[in-house]
Amino acid sequence: MALIGVVALVVIGPEKLPRVARMVGAMLGKAQRYVSDVKAEVNRSMELEELQKMKASVESAAKDVESSVQSATQNFESDWEQSTSGLYEPTSDKVDIAPPFYTHPGKKWRLKRAAVPGWYKSRQRVRTHVLSGAARVARYRPRSGAGSVGMT
Repeated sequence: MALIGVVALVVIGPEKLPRVARMVGAMLGKAQRYVSDVKAEVNRSMELEELQKMKASVESAAKDVESSVQSATQNFESDWEQSTSGLYEPTSDKVDIAPPFYTHPGKKWRLKRAAVPGWYKSRQRVRTHVLSGAARVARYRPRSGAGSVGMT
């Protein structure tokens, strides 16, 4: 490197040597950036190929799972039909009876069974409706009228 520097100093001259050195450094930097860009592009293409291979393998696995689920569903449906075929057919000595469905033991479960009667609530002064503060003041405010104090 020292020998190349001495030869360049003699051939180019001391005035032009710094400018040439900057230009050579800039060219080397551009070349290094170009090489790194090419390497990055090659790496991206390799990763893309690997991702495409992985995608294809995942898609094939998903198709296999889907086909196995469909076959299992078909097998289940055929087994269900075979096992329940005799349950809903009417017998010869009985009239057509509805199939045995499950009914909840509490038939009227929506009805309240332990509701407190309204007369008991009113006697115990239980609030059945919520009043806002302003509504409560308006309801219980003493009424001005003939018997009020301060009227002449």
